[in-house]
Amino acid sequence: MPALPADDGSRYSPRRLTVAWLLEAESVHTERAHGRDLEAFLHWCDRERLDPLNARPTDLGQFKVWRELSGSTGKPAAASTVARALASVSSWYAHLVANTDGAVTRNPATTVKRPAVNRHTSTTAGLTLDEVDALLAAADAQVTARAAAAGRTPTGHAHYLAALRDRALLRLLADLGLRISEALDRDLGDLSHNAGHRTLRFIGKGGIGRERPLPAHTLHALDDYLDARAAAAAISTDRLSGPLFATTGRAGDGRLAEPNVFLTIRRLARVAGIGAADRLSPHSLRHAFATGARDAGVPLEDVQDAMGHADPRTTRRYDRDRHNIDRDPAFILGARRASRTR
Repeated sequence: MPALPADDGSRYSPRRLTVAWLLEAESVHTERAHGRDLEAFLHWCDRERLDPLNARPTDLGQFKVWRELSGSTGKPAAASTVARALASVSSWYAHLVANTDGAVTRNPATTVKRPAVNRHTSTTAGLTLDEVDALLAAADAQVTARAAAAGRTPTGHAHYLAALRDRALLRLLADLGLRISEALDRDLGDLSHNAGHRTLRFIGKGGIGRERPLPAHTLHALDDYLDARAAAAAISTDRLSGPLFATTGRAGDGRLAEPNVFLTIRRLARVAGIGAADRLSPHSLRHAFATGARDAGVPLEDVQDAMGHADPRTTRRYDRDRHNIDRDPAFILGARRASRTR
């Protein structure tokens, strides 16, 4: 953690309190987001030769401008990204103020105006249902192409196993609309049964335990992947352990990382000829799930429950087809009125 003083060994040193603050996050996803935001802020402080423990509101205002204009990637950040970064840093300062016994006496981020974020729309690159089908077809084709070389060399088999894994993961994201962290943080022990259905248990946003059924389309790909993974380890499938989606090759059986999924989705999207391939993310499949479910007539409250949203307005943001004039209730009411007056 750059820019922070060295740990003096005390229980309430800024470094130890920072670690405690991260560990107290409501979810692993929040912990990672807080960590990235704070790291960017501390690197900025280090570059500016600023002691973050003595920062003032004007310093946080300059950090905000830096994030808006260039940021850690060298590109302007979205308003939502800047607002989240300021919220993370403000939360960190509040934790220090509450626990450092006067070493940090104020939160300089509280008076910094955060960028306005449109809560009714999303900047995530979307996918039409046809594009989702094309993406999944590209994953199927990758499995077929790599199957021929699977038995020739260890590398060929590792590539085939990765193709099976990628197909299973993409189907899971498309069919269930999970957040990427909800999928990648799963272990094999999270697979379960409920009411005659095979299910996946996971911790959703807010630390809430959830369980979703696995449809046949997902299960077919998941079973193929796990069976091949077990065969490679020379054990039965029921003896597999570890991450649900594992790395292959030299770092085999480690947990698959989110950046790898970004690269896989974009690579397969280019193969599928999807125009926005280089802007897609795992979240694009979550958006497509919401749009597809609503287009199929699934009630908003059921989509909300499936996606784990506390507020239905959040679910509506994900529905890219919500402004489709063909869904206007005027058509239904008009048709019913006409049938009554015949």
